[in-house]
Amino acid sequence: MSEVSVVAPDGGELVELGPARVRILEDGGTTAHRLGIGEITLAPHSEGPPQHRHAQHDEGFYVVSGAARFTVGQTVYEAPKGTLVMIPPGAPHTFANPGDEPVVLLNTFTPDLYVQYFRDLRDTLASSHEMTADATVEATVEVMSRYGTTAATDFA
Repeated sequence: MSEVSVVAPDGGELVELGPARVRILEDGGTTAHRLGIGEITLAPHSEGPPQHRHAQHDEGFYVVSGAARFTVGQTVYEAPKGTLVMIPPGAPHTFANPGDEPVVLLNTFTPDLYVQYFRDLRDTLASSHEMTADATVEATVEVMSRYGTTAATDFA
């Protein structure tokens, strides 16, 4: 029989990334790496990552609470609680929290390739002292590149 994973409300692996906190709920270990799941909490008035494209995985976002803003290319989508956003490989995208309350997003990766990105980004940012905003973006883009992801500079 296969192992079943049950993650309690206070369980999972926490990854702190400045204004974002990621709680890894499924790192692919239970799903034979077909699916990874995280919970992202983004502080009020915070930007997410630079707009980017994934080459090797689909990404999904379900807005659990708060209201997010997704930008896909040049199109902006307001995403209140209950909204599902699915991003196929190749689609340029980013997200932000323009509101006064934290946003909580359930985030999926199919396959689970991007789970390790969050750990690597945490470690890269922690090893760099007093990073400027530009240096943080550069570090983020470099870590993304390890996971089949490129900055969507045509929409920067």
